[in-house]
Amino acid sequence: MTRYRYYTATTLDGFIADERDSLDWLLSQPMGEESVLPYDDFIADVGAVVTGRTTYQWVLDHVSDDDRPHGSPWAYEQPTFVFTHRDIAPAAAHITMVSGSPARHRAALEDAARGKELWIVGGGGLAAAFAGAGMLDEVYVSIAPVTLGAGKPLLGGRFDLELRELGRSGAFLEARYDVLGPRS
Repeated sequence: MTRYRYYTATTLDGFIADERDSLDWLLSQPMGEESVLPYDDFIADVGAVVTGRTTYQWVLDHVSDDDRPHGSPWAYEQPTFVFTHRDIAPAAAHITMVSGSPARHRAALEDAARGKELWIVGGGGLAAAFAGAGMLDEVYVSIAPVTLGAGKPLLGGRFDLELRELGRSGAFLEARYDVLGPRS
């Protein structure tokens, strides 16, 4: 059964990017070698990737060629679904542009994941849409020791979560939560 996971980082005041969609706050933080959920272990279990258009464009513009598989313009080898209302061309053959609610695409997403995990890369509004549709099982978040005061929220909406695991990686606090559902 495919599990839907939102694996991300946030500032202490709950923003995943600043008002200009910059992640400079994240890239300037010291990472540790220990982690509750090491990225290599996490990505090995991912069968498909979901992202919003803003995150998609940021990855295209900022991920270095050294971090892209086999010279691809996209950073992930897994089938990728970009939720967007714009008419944009995919950067690679394994990228599909979609619009509408997550529930509308559930069968295609799960078929693409082939029984493995589905990673919701970002943003927070998209993750909230998945949670609202009952399609978000887990939030794994690294919390950086920085505040922005404003920006793109970690997870829009009102949801109950249950803490499952807690740790530290360098300057980051790490927390793994189960998503219990919308908050009444």
